[in-house]
Amino acid sequence: MSKKVVTLGEIMLRLSTPGFQRFVQSDSFDVTYGGGEANVAVALSNYGLNGVFVSKVPDNAIGQSAINHLRRYGVDTQHVALGGERLGIYFLETGASMRASQVIYDRAGASIADVDASEFNWDAIFEGADWFHTTGITPALSDKAAALTEAALKAAKERGITTSIDLNYRKKLWSKEKAQSVMTELCKYVDVCIGNEEDAETTLGFKAAHSDITKGELNLDGYKDVIRQMKEKFGFKYIASSLRESYSASDNGWSALVSDGNEFYHTRKYDVRIVDRVGSGDSFASGLIYGLVTGMSMADAAEFGVAASALKHTIPGDLNHATLSDVKTLMKGDASGRVQR
Repeated sequence: MSKKVVTLGEIMLRLSTPGFQRFVQSDSFDVTYGGGEANVAVALSNYGLNGVFVSKVPDNAIGQSAINHLRRYGVDTQHVALGGERLGIYFLETGASMRASQVIYDRAGASIADVDASEFNWDAIFEGADWFHTTGITPALSDKAAALTEAALKAAKERGITTSIDLNYRKKLWSKEKAQSVMTELCKYVDVCIGNEEDAETTLGFKAAHSDITKGELNLDGYKDVIRQMKEKFGFKYIASSLRESYSASDNGWSALVSDGNEFYHTRKYDVRIVDRVGSGDSFASGLIYGLVTGMSMADAAEFGVAASALKHTIPGDLNHATLSDVKTLMKGDASGRVQR
């Protein structure tokens, strides 16, 4: 049987301007759905695992559309609760060259923010599960959502299930102080911690020395020091940091550093020309999870995650539609982009 991975979080309606249009010049939006944990569930289902998504959406046609969107990619949505007022929305304007992408949230009062852990049957949700994944976005939505995240992590740990969290700090949702207060507690129940250089600082208070993301500068020794501190404080089994070198909104360097607290492994770096970077971190998380849950070594799992997420940068929308074959081909070194006939 395939491995079962449960994810918990928010799914949103995404409205994006066509091409590279700005909000003020566009008179239409492209419609899709996405969210950190939902994106992970889709990718894992795409790789042949049993991806399960847990959330709450409104009991109306928009909520059902979000559920249907996940079902079409094989995600198990039977544990999505129905109720509340609305589905969250985010608007996306895709940047280019020196113009950054812009995101505007319209998610206040979303169903997942008004939720109670008693609405979910953890025994049924975690039956046969091998892994549980969530992100720092969900607890940022409300105190109720934070309590739900903690309840889910505790329930998974009580059942001996490996847990992971992608730190994913969103400054438009909460302050650094609130994030550190909540995430420090949640990380007590986490086995695998995933994040980037900003997230480690804003959510847990660790900063990589001599790195400046606005200049595309990375200092691996600084990250290694941060990882050692994280290992000492939380005892994570694995810690992974995606490493983005932002040359512009169109061109980035992309790699990752992963560690078990003793050994460090820096992956191959990909220079990517970006079509859509939203969801690229989720693609790394899902690739790393896929590798670890299927028995790959730490290094191979990291390489799988980086290759998968490099490919995601080339795919419009929140979801990574790269196949196992696509990822493995890139891992072998074929980044030519030649037409496959």
